[in-house]
Order: sequence, then C-alpha cells, then structure tokens
Amino acid sequence: MHEDVERCVRAVRSKDARFDGWFFTGVLTTGIYCRPSCPAVTPKAENMRFYPSAAAAQQAGFRACKRCRPDASPGSPEWNHRADVVARAMRLVADGVVDREGVPGLARRLGYSTRQIERQLNAELGAGPLALARAQRAQTARLLIETTPLPMGDVAFAAGFASIRAFNDTVREVFALTPTELRDRVAKGHPPAGSGTLSFRLPFRAPLCPDNLFGHLAATAVPGVEEWRDGAFRRAFRLPHGHGVASLRPHPEYVACTLALTDLRDLTIAISRCRWLLDLDADPVAVDDQLRADPVLAPLVGKAPGRRVPRAADGPEFAVRAVLGQQVSVAAARTHAARLVVAHGDPIGDPLGGAGGLTHLFPTPEALADLDPETLAFPRSRRVTLAALVDALTKDDIDLSVGSDWESARARLATLPGVGPWTIETIAMRALGDPDAFIPGDLGVRAAARALGLPHTPAALTRHAEAWRPWRAYAVQYLWATGDHAINYLPAS
Repeated sequence: MHEDVERCVRAVRSKDARFDGWFFTGVLTTGIYCRPSCPAVTPKAENMRFYPSAAAAQQAGFRACKRCRPDASPGSPEWNHRADVVARAMRLVADGVVDREGVPGLARRLGYSTRQIERQLNAELGAGPLALARAQRAQTARLLIETTPLPMGDVAFAAGFASIRAFNDTVREVFALTPTELRDRVAKGHPPAGSGTLSFRLPFRAPLCPDNLFGHLAATAVPGVEEWRDGAFRRAFRLPHGHGVASLRPHPEYVACTLALTDLRDLTIAISRCRWLLDLDADPVAVDDQLRADPVLAPLVGKAPGRRVPRAADGPEFAVRAVLGQQVSVAAARTHAARLVVAHGDPIGDPLGGAGGLTHLFPTPEALADLDPETLAFPRSRRVTLAALVDALTKDDIDLSVGSDWESARARLATLPGVGPWTIETIAMRALGDPDAFIPGDLGVRAAARALGLPHTPAALTRHAEAWRPWRAYAVQYLWATGDHAINYLPAS
C-alpha cells in the first residue's frame, strides 16, 4: 500500500486508525515517522514519505514520533493472510527467530539462501531481517524501560541487544532520547511494575467482537494450562528461555495484557504469541466487507461485526488437542487433554498462587513420545493417530510453526492415519493461521448452513463459499454464531 501515494495521503489526512501498521509516514521537515492516525498537525503532502515497515523508516533516518508511538501500532494484516515467503519470514521474525538463530536460521526454516531472503525482504519491506529484528528489539526495550524498574543493563540484555552500546545507540536513534530520558519522561506518576511482571495494552483494529473470541478460548480451555478467571483469559506459555503466564482481558479499545515471565528475554515472543492467539493484527473491515456481500451472511456481520478467529498458542500442542477432540464433545476433549497434562506436562507455579488454577505447561511432543497408547481412554484408531502425529512432530516431519508452509503442512498431515479434512482444516485455521481454512463438514457449520438456507452438504457449501475467499475461516465464526454452538458466548466474570 505504501506505493499508492494518493491513498496514503488520504489516510493520513483522515487520521484513519484502520491503516495503522499498514504503512508508516516519514516527515521530511521534522525527521520523525508516524502512524497514519497520528494526532499531530498533518504535514504537507510534499513533505511526506511512506514506508512499508517501521524498520524501513528507521533505516531512512527517521525517528519515532513521541505522540503516536508508531512502533506500537498493530502489525500489518498482510503477514497474516499471505502464505508466501515474505509473509512467513515476517511471522518468524515476530516470533524471535532472527534473535535466536540469526539470519541463517531464518533462511534455513524457510528453505532459501540468506541472500534470497535478504533480497526479497528488502524489495518488499525496504529493510532486511536484521533491521526488522532491530526495530522489534527497540520496541521491546521501550516497553521494559517504561514499565519495569530494571537496570538499563538488564533491559539491554532482556531486549536482545548484544551490548550496552548497541542498546544505547538504538534507543537514541529510534526515539531521540537516551534510555534514562525515556524512563524519566514516562515514570512521573506512573511507578513501573515489579520485575518479571508487565502490564500493558494490546492495540487492535476496530471493530472487535470479543464474544466468540474469548468465549471459544474459555470453553475449550485445558484445565491446568488455561482458564477464564475474573473476566480474563489466562494461560501458561512455553517460551525459549523459560515459561510465562498471560492474562488477557477485553476492553472496548484494547486488550489488557499482564505477563508474568520467568525470563524477560522472552517478552517480545510472549507479546507476539498473545497477539497471534487473539488474531489482533486482522483487518476486520476488509474481512467483513467481503462477507457482507453475501446476503445470507450480511445480517450476521451487521449484528456483531469484527469477529476474530481464535488461534492457538502453540502449533504442535493444538494438533495434539485436535486429535483428542475428534468425534467427541468439547467437554470430553478437555478431559482427555487434562489427563495428558497431569501425566506428562511440566509443573509450574501460578503467579496468583492459590487464587489461580494454572498448574502445568502442556506436554511437548518429546514428552509424549514415550506415551503408552493403551493407557488412553479412547478408541484404538485414535490412539494410532495420536502416536503417528507425535512421532512425526518429534522427528520434525511436520512444521506447524507460525512460519510454516500451509500447503506443505496440510499435505504432511494428510499422510497420517486417521487425520482427515476436519482435523487438517481445524489445525490450519487455529494453529497455522490460514484465514481461508474451511471446515464444511463440521456439524456446527452444517447445522448453521441448514438453518440459514445455505447448501449444507460439504461439497455444495464449499462451492457456495468460493465467494467468501480468502476469509472463509472468518465466515465459520459467523456461522457458528447462529445457533447453540457451545463456544458462542462470553463467560461471566
């Protein structure tokens, strides 16, 4: 979009928050870059330059606006609905792969050379993977500076900088303030949170309908790993340097997030996974405009616009849960998963102590590798399926990470015994994040289609749903909202 100058200028003049994250505006006369909705006086069009990423604006010599904080914009929805290598790379950068494995590790995961990755990212984003990761580190550093009392040396280490000098130089360059000045500017009247615990707001593009999003997560929560408590969804995450517990509470203009981390180096990844879980980088206006074109869906969209696809915090975890949920009720699936958690998960302490119900991390595929299928209380065919899935995951035969190739993952899943279209598309929708994943054979979808007068056989409904592409996963959320679907509600606090 940044190449369409006239459209960008119109968005900036209208201060349209829907375009935040789609592009960034550099102002030649001030040397700063802003989000489109910046409340400052709109610059003249001839003084604007547009960039596809914050990293590109920084590389061009612009520093972040102190009023609109463009580095805290919602992420571009482009990286969620595309399956090409650039989109996959951006999802992996957000998940911290460059910081942990370097550019060679990113290239290896994508199956390209480092030179090819550099060239493609620079061509589309105006910045390579190192610059993109640096911009992300700068945002993490700002969060830690403003919300914790950590010494600056610890902030630099936790944000992923290799040296104090690199940390100081980056903060000064991006924010035009030293780290100490940045903390002093914000700290007056706002004492920072305790070490290891962070509270902040997750922005999103309006509208957002929280009912199906939080209702689904709460209704399918695995006891011990997830819970709905006091108006917030809470869950335990396994992270590269330890683990964390997130508390996510919906508000009209943001999602309040509290993170308790055993290692602050995981902050960036934890934030990314919370946003991914709640589908907060989606563009609901684009989705709803297309679905509203179907006269059958139009009333559903008009009644509760902005439905999101509830995603999964961990791909392999959700694949195991999807197999456990084959042909059983939500309650039965939760029971099966809870038994696995108690027997094979890693125990943790809940930050709320006895007032919380989180006790374990969900078991890894490696922890389930020695599982005796005969101990599982479900049909033998499903035991075989679970064993085959765990074996494939432990051998890295299937990539279910945020940067995976969607069609390759589908093809590999299809080779497993007992894994059919419903399981594959459910994993594609919830774990891989494919916005066009579709489950026409789902009982809830078929019941909704029948009630609405839509074709209700899988083949006929798939043909009708061609007009919903590439947003069929969102159409499923609207269809589920029509009946007594078990997850179409927001639990009471």
